[in-house]
Amino acid sequence: MSDGGFGGRFGGGGSGRHRRRGGGRGGEELMVPEAEFTSYYGRPILHKPKWEPLDIAGYLFLGGLAGSSSVLAAGATATGRPALARACKVGSLVAISGSVVALVHDLGRPERFTNMLRTVKPSSPMSVGSWILSAYGPAAGIAAVTSVTGWFPRIGKLATFAAAATGPAVAAYTAPLIADTAVPTWHAGHRELPFLFVSSGATAAGGLGMLAAPVSQAGPARRAALVGGLTEVAITRVMERRMGLPGETLRQGKAGTLMRAAEALSIGGALVGGIGGRWSRAAAVVGGLAAMAGSACTRFGIFEAGVASTQDPKYVVQPQRERLNERAAQAAGSSSGDAQGRADEWAA
Repeated sequence: MSDGGFGGRFGGGGSGRHRRRGGGRGGEELMVPEAEFTSYYGRPILHKPKWEPLDIAGYLFLGGLAGSSSVLAAGATATGRPALARACKVGSLVAISGSVVALVHDLGRPERFTNMLRTVKPSSPMSVGSWILSAYGPAAGIAAVTSVTGWFPRIGKLATFAAAATGPAVAAYTAPLIADTAVPTWHAGHRELPFLFVSSGATAAGGLGMLAAPVSQAGPARRAALVGGLTEVAITRVMERRMGLPGETLRQGKAGTLMRAAEALSIGGALVGGIGGRWSRAAAVVGGLAAMAGSACTRFGIFEAGVASTQDPKYVVQPQRERLNERAAQAAGSSSGDAQGRADEWAA
């Protein structure tokens, strides 16, 4: 390719810049404007993800709700809150069932999910996640059925704590699953996404508990919604700042609308339900609905931001350049330090 290939097309090749001497104190002045981020024939560098929002974002949300609700159910069981425990156990079963249905629908055929259980690949988030779901699902199902029917209470209690033990992993594993891709926004947020998803799941579980349990038993649910909602908003803001350029996608377009709605609903649900729900059943219901809606908006917003980042070449090229520059600077610093060390040895 005569235009300098990939680097030349994006202004990364030296042959694509023309300079002349002069001006000031012998410096160089660019004769062309700064390169714009374009791609061959105006097409995106990455293919747009073909996943359906309802399948994947729904899968992310329902998994977080299920895992966090199991943790809340175990706490309610241990502290003698049967109505809250039953609501969270049933909610966990319904949510994880919906999550698996969404995943299988996206995969196209059920056997594609079972095929992933033939081997264990610790380096594959999907393989690890499949095994986590396989361990969690039966435990959550037994806990819910025994709670509703009253049969085999000891087995039900064991299943409740088994589901709680794997619940945090169910809420968190979808974060590395999407971060371990070439999608710029998802990859750039790989450090914060697990914490964001867990806190968002706690918000949703707290909302479910406030909706389904009486005020007298919903104390843990209110605290989960309050702490989860405020933490979710804080982590989102930290992630946006640290991500750099790809963080723009969380503030623009459809994703920006969803993320702003998520912040308003999560904070509103935390305050109305977490504080007002202590005395008012109506406040608990309103706060619970808001908390769950805020959590859902977070997952859908993250999904839409990732899709948007694949459509603009700058979100692919500029972060790559920044990483290359950082590595070059680190290598130069290491070489300089080695040279200084040798000079010190000679001087000694």
